[in-house]
Amino acid sequence: MDELDSAIVRLLQTDARQSNRELARQLGIAPSTCLERVRALTRRGVIRGYHADIDPVALNRGVQAMVSVQVRPLSREVINTFKTSAAEMPEVLSVFVLAGGDDFLLHVAVRDLDHLHAFLLDRLSKRKEIVGFRTSVVFQQVQKAAPSRLP
Repeated sequence: MDELDSAIVRLLQTDARQSNRELARQLGIAPSTCLERVRALTRRGVIRGYHADIDPVALNRGVQAMVSVQVRPLSREVINTFKTSAAEMPEVLSVFVLAGGDDFLLHVAVRDLDHLHAFLLDRLSKRKEIVGFRTSVVFQQVQKAAPSRLP
């Protein structure tokens, strides 16, 4: 990645919906050059996709929590199976596979504390591979401003 590639990535992180023409104008390059650079970044896997930043409160999922999970036995099959099934749960926003005392960290969003309690009791505690979990309720989330993101 050269300086131009880095500048493209920074600008797209700030606003991924801007047109190629606007991106090229900000960079001071021809639109065709800009388009080819963006395509190359995509082919190389630097740009993995674009997404909409959705407010969970607007979807009636105002309570978020981080759930640390331990599974047993620790085997590739158990880890892969749990990772896949957790990612498919509608309450789960993200699944992180960890090293250390915990095996997974689940970022969940639900309507209220009653729904969080139900998720923990009805969805997690009934799974035979889970030997323990701890829950931390998220009070606030602060995201870094786009210009300070990678690279």
